Amino acid sequence: MRLPDFSQLRLLVAGDVMLDRYWSGSTSRISPEAPVPVVNVRTADHRAGGAANVALGLAALGARVSLLGPVGEDEPAQILAELLARHGVECAFERHASLRTVTKLRVLSHHQQMIRLDFEDPPSPAAALTPAQLAPRLAEADAVVLSDYGKGALAQVAALIEAARRAGKPVVVDPKQADLSVYRGASILTPNRAEFERAVGPCASDEELVAKGLELVQRLGWEALLVTRSEKGMTLLERGREPVHIPAQAQEVYDVTGAGDTVVAVLAAARAAGASWEAAARLANVAAGIAVGKLGTATVSRAELAQAAEPHGRRDDHGVVDEATLLQRVQQARERGERIVMTNGCFDLLHAGHVRYLAEARALGHRLVVAVNDDASVRRLKGPTRPIVPLEDRMTVLAALAAVDWVVPFSEDTPARLIEAVQPDVLVKGGDYRTDQIAGHESVLARGGEVRVLRFVEGKSTTSIVERIQKERP
Repeated sequence: MRLPDFSQLRLLVAGDVMLDRYWSGSTSRISPEAPVPVVNVRTADHRAGGAANVALGLAALGARVSLLGPVGEDEPAQILAELLARHGVECAFERHASLRTVTKLRVLSHHQQMIRLDFEDPPSPAAALTPAQLAPRLAEADAVVLSDYGKGALAQVAALIEAARRAGKPVVVDPKQADLSVYRGASILTPNRAEFERAVGPCASDEELVAKGLELVQRLGWEALLVTRSEKGMTLLERGREPVHIPAQAQEVYDVTGAGDTVVAVLAAARAAGASWEAAARLANVAAGIAVGKLGTATVSRAELAQAAEPHGRRDDHGVVDEATLLQRVQQARERGERIVMTNGCFDLLHAGHVRYLAEARALGHRLVVAVNDDASVRRLKGPTRPIVPLEDRMTVLAALAAVDWVVPFSEDTPARLIEAVQPDVLVKGGDYRTDQIAGHESVLARGGEVRVLRFVEGKSTTSIVERIQKERP
């Protein structure tokens, strides 16, 4: 699946802006005051929600983004502005002293949501965005996303759609209102199945869903309708074309919060980049599969999407790689919040000591990179009779180990330059070393990483194996 270039795009997001707070801690007892668990809160996290999460999702793809939405003159609005600015989102907040910025507080323990607390007022006429507020930002926008969470920002959504369409901009709408006719004239809507059936009534079959959806497309002047259907994937209904049913990506569902925001962001960006509605929907489906594997309102980066969209659905390709590919894979892993461990060696005649050592190294993080001396550097280090096993074979055997993610060769006497390029979170070396004797330790420690020394298993070494073979040779 070809990934478009998003870097030259400018998108305008308008809608209900929210702040998501996450309090996390351990739970080990029930309150004596009521039959509820007691959470000992250890960490607090702030994330963008609603239209703000859509804007962050577009920024994560590399697009330039402007965000228009009503907020209060309060602390949550300030937190949101700072959070979005750090990710390059231009905030065009409409601030109102009479409003509270919508805030949702989730309390979690052991990655499970215990309770959600919402802080918001009933929708206020003051919150409604107007065409006059939208108009100054339309000229430079390649597409417009309207994110409706029913909080009042899109109370005049019909007028906003008309203004954007009059300016010649595609309009992608994530709807919330039960009467979908208020979105007349939009380019595409992205309701989930519950939202769709709330508007058209229960659908007993795919055929009924398709028939009712196509009737809406025709009657309300949309180009297409994308119904998201959880584990059943998505159904794209495009005017003048056959329905397209897109199966869900095979993915363990961890948290569906914000998955709809991811869909609308990727769909809008792909369409603005020139993709067909079908190609854009398929890419959005891939992105949704990534998003539901994350906790909370999480975005999907361009690197993650590029990897997931590779042929044959390879989400986790590992094995022997060159340096350029390794750096790309490490960056993708780091964007997923994974901890990178790196080690190096000759690994000539791989043995049980190596296997145990690599398993211990892998346990220190999420990904293990093994850098391997090429044949010339082994000869310089070990003498003219080594290596016994050539580089390609050594790397192939290492890559087959469950503990190893990526194997990369290097030609220098030490891997210091490669370690500097990879920037691992943990640098591991096996043997009897001091930290200051390990190549690359300076750059790792300077960035706040760790350097660990793991002891080899006694009596397990390539040298001892070679000596034993030579001794037993007749």
